[in-house]
Amino acid sequence: MFTIFIVALALLFFFVIYLYNRLVGLRVRVKEAWSDIEVQLKRRHNLIPNLVETVKGYAGHEKGVFEKVTEARAKALNAQTPKELGAAENMLTGALKSLFAVAEAYPDLKASSNFVELQRELTDTEDKIQAARRFYNANVRDYNTAIALFPANMMAQMFGFKASEFFEVEEEEVRSVPVVKF
Repeated sequence: MFTIFIVALALLFFFVIYLYNRLVGLRVRVKEAWSDIEVQLKRRHNLIPNLVETVKGYAGHEKGVFEKVTEARAKALNAQTPKELGAAENMLTGALKSLFAVAEAYPDLKASSNFVELQRELTDTEDKIQAARRFYNANVRDYNTAIALFPANMMAQMFGFKASEFFEVEEEEVRSVPVVKF
């Protein structure tokens, strides 16, 4: 009887260790996925000043558009949480749409190899951001599910595991695919 009790206690101990390590592993995967998003957003934020300067060379009198893009980029760089970053990125996407609308009015700009290359780089980066968002949200889903299911939910509460936020696009306009014509 005592041996059964010791074996049951040992099994329970190893099960607790397994659950704890699983939750830690899932939390690390969420952080890694968030890091992937940050890398792609940094790439996007680094491309934007070059794009703005290229367009400025052709459309210097469109000052308001440039200021909106610059302001939106600054807000995105200073965002702290996935929710704040999502809102800032929504604003930045809208500002970039305005910038591309300005670019449409300048045929020489649309033909510029520098502008075309920057546009291609930005499109590639947007695709990578979307992939990173999907990867992050999948990891958040797995992590949040794991800390909500019994018996891991008791362990999660005991050890302070908190649910992570999804990285979502809130505005319907931003959810749609932007059309850029050159």
